[in-house]
Amino acid sequence: MSERPRRAAFRPGRVLALVLLLPGPFDARGFAKATEPAPRIVVIVSANTEWKAVLPLCPKARPQPSPFGDWFVTETGTARAPRPVVLFHGGWGKIAAAGSAQFAVDRWKPEVIVNLGTCGGFRGAIEKDEIVLVDRTVVYDIVEQMGDSAEAIGEYTTAIDVAWAGPSMPKGVRRGPLVSADRDLLPADLERLRKSYGAVAGDWESGAIAWVANRNRVPVVILRGVTDLVGAEGGEAYGDMSVFEAGARRVMKRLVDDLPGWLDRWDAARRASSGRSR
Repeated sequence: MSERPRRAAFRPGRVLALVLLLPGPFDARGFAKATEPAPRIVVIVSANTEWKAVLPLCPKARPQPSPFGDWFVTETGTARAPRPVVLFHGGWGKIAAAGSAQFAVDRWKPEVIVNLGTCGGFRGAIEKDEIVLVDRTVVYDIVEQMGDSAEAIGEYTTAIDVAWAGPSMPKGVRRGPLVSADRDLLPADLERLRKSYGAVAGDWESGAIAWVANRNRVPVVILRGVTDLVGAEGGEAYGDMSVFEAGARRVMKRLVDDLPGWLDRWDAARRASSGRSR
């Protein structure tokens, strides 16, 4: 979706308790240093509206500044086994998404980056509020006049390993590709995007986040929920930002609520892989 004045909501899955980060110490640039022990999971929330849909769910949050967006540390999981995660507002569009993903890698050195966010769906191919566990991202808005656009797009296409999630998906979740561009979906592009890339949904940031994570050899998990649909007649949210905002509140709440379950799957797969390698 297009990003103008987007900013803000966050609540627990099973338990989401806040770890307060009081001001200081600060680094040489004046940004608050991460506390120890450093969380091994960074959750990036890109768009302003998505972040707005997360913050009210964490009313005790005391965000710290970064060059991109605010961040804080929270705990998610069960009361017996809480796990700290960084919740980071990365910013909208490919430029902010790439820069903030690299910032997250350098600062927190995470075991995994998780991107929770929204996307627009292709009418007739996916339903509103469905969640996509992304297995491939394609940055499609590259126009090459001196060479082959398909080759250039291929350079920024990223395959994502989702085998850790197991064979069965929760209700309302599907595996699949996501197309990214610094633009909202155009009705005239839908058929081409579906035929060329198998896409049923598109967003602005996931292609950049996946590419940066892959270049740094950091695993990435991207979960995007469909807030609104676009078809031959246009987009239901186009010209009506309230449709997107309402969809973002629904989608982000579900993604946050479901996060502990996804992290449980991630941990179980890692333990199983570690056991096989011994």
